[in-house]
Amino acid sequence: MHDLLIVGAGPYGLSIASHAAAAGLDVRIFGRTMASWRENMPRGMFLKSEPWASDLSDPAGRYGLAAFCAREGLPAEHGRPLPIEHFASYGLWFAERAAPPVDQRLIGGVRPAPGGGYEARTEDGEVCRARAVALAVGVLPFTEIPAAVRGLGDAHVSHSSHHADLRRFAGQDVTVLGAGQAALETAALLAEQGTRVRVLARSSRVNWNTLPPPLRRPWRESLRAPHTGLGCGWRNTFYARTPGLFRRLPEPSRARAAADALGPAGAWWVRERVERAVDVRVGHHVESAELAGGRVRIRAATRTGEELRFTTDHVIAATGFRASTDRLTVLAPELHAHLRSLTDGTPYVGDRFETSCPGLFLAGLTTASSFGPAMRFVYGAAFTAERLVRGVERHVRSGRHAAFPAQSQPCAEPVRSGRSSE
Repeated sequence: MHDLLIVGAGPYGLSIASHAAAAGLDVRIFGRTMASWRENMPRGMFLKSEPWASDLSDPAGRYGLAAFCAREGLPAEHGRPLPIEHFASYGLWFAERAAPPVDQRLIGGVRPAPGGGYEARTEDGEVCRARAVALAVGVLPFTEIPAAVRGLGDAHVSHSSHHADLRRFAGQDVTVLGAGQAALETAALLAEQGTRVRVLARSSRVNWNTLPPPLRRPWRESLRAPHTGLGCGWRNTFYARTPGLFRRLPEPSRARAAADALGPAGAWWVRERVERAVDVRVGHHVESAELAGGRVRIRAATRTGEELRFTTDHVIAATGFRASTDRLTVLAPELHAHLRSLTDGTPYVGDRFETSCPGLFLAGLTTASSFGPAMRFVYGAAFTAERLVRGVERHVRSGRHAAFPAQSQPCAEPVRSGRSSE
C-alpha cells in the first residue's frame, strides 16, 4: 500500500508530488501532465498572472518558471504576458525533474479500501491502494453554464474551457457570456480570426486591470500598494501571504471573499484588442435561448426591462466554475455521504487540507472558501503543497482510517485534471 495517491497532474498535483517525494513518502501521481493547459486553452492565450507569481513548487526552489525560461531562452519579465504554451511546457519540464514519474492514466473512481485506506481504479481497471489520497483535479469538473442556455446541446453551447482550437468558429456568429479574462480574451481571439463575436455581460461595466507598476519602486509607493502574487495592495497581500490566517475568519466572510475577491476583469494587454473589434453589451442577462432553424435565438434583458433579441450560431459561456462537493464525482457514494460541506456548498477542509474523511485531502479551487482566493491561482500551489504534505505525514504516522459502510455502486467516470483559474 502506498502512502499517498495523487489524482491530477496539473500545477497543484505536481507540486504536492514534489513535496511528498522529498518528504520520503511513497507516492503515486495519476493524470495527463498539464493536460488542461495543453488541451483546453487555444493558442494565442496568455497567462494573466505575472511570471514570477506562477511557479510550481519544489521544496528546494530549484525548478521555478524563471529557471525554465532561462534554460530555453524565453522571456519571463514583469509586465510582459507569458504565452500559455510556454507555461504548459514549463509544467512538463517541472514534472520530469522535480516530481515522481506521472502515470498518464485517468482515475475512474476512489473508494474506501477494505481494512482501511483508499483504493483508486484506473481507467483500464487497475486498482491502486494508498493510506491517503489527494484530489488535485483542477477546475474542469466544476464548469458552470447558465441555466438559460444549458439545454441547447453541445453543438450550440459550450464552456470557454472546452476549446483548444477556436478555428471551428471561423466565419460564424458567436456570443460569449461573461466579463472576465476568459470571456474577453476568447472574444478577442475569435474576432481576430474573422468570427463575428459579441460579449454579453450581466455586470454594468467591464473592469480592466492596469499595467502593473515596476517591481522596483520608491518605498512610499511600495508601502502604499505592495506587490503580491495576486496583484498590488494590502488586501491582496493578506490573501496571498497568509492563507492560514484567512482560514480563521468566520465562514461567511471566507465564502464572500472566495466568491467576490479578485472579481471578473480583463488584463490590460487585451483591452485594445477587445474595444477595437468586439461588440460588448454590458448590463444584460439572458432571459431565454431556443433553437430556431439551426441557430440560437436569444432574448436578453437589462435590469430596467429593456430587451435585446438576436440570433447566433454558438454560445460560449465564460461564466466560471462552481467547486461544490457534489461535483467531486470521482468519489464513491460512501465517501460523499461522509463529506462535510461549508454553507456555500464547497467541501470542508481542515488546517492541513484534510476533508472530514480521514486521509482524503483536497487542493486547488475546492479549497478557496477555506484558504482564500490564492487557491484559484497557480500561486497557491506552494502553500498548499507544503501544508498538505505535512497533513499526509501526520495521517500516515497516526495510522488513522475511517470506517465506511460497504457499497456496490460502480466507480465514477474517469476524472480529468484541470488548470487553476487564471
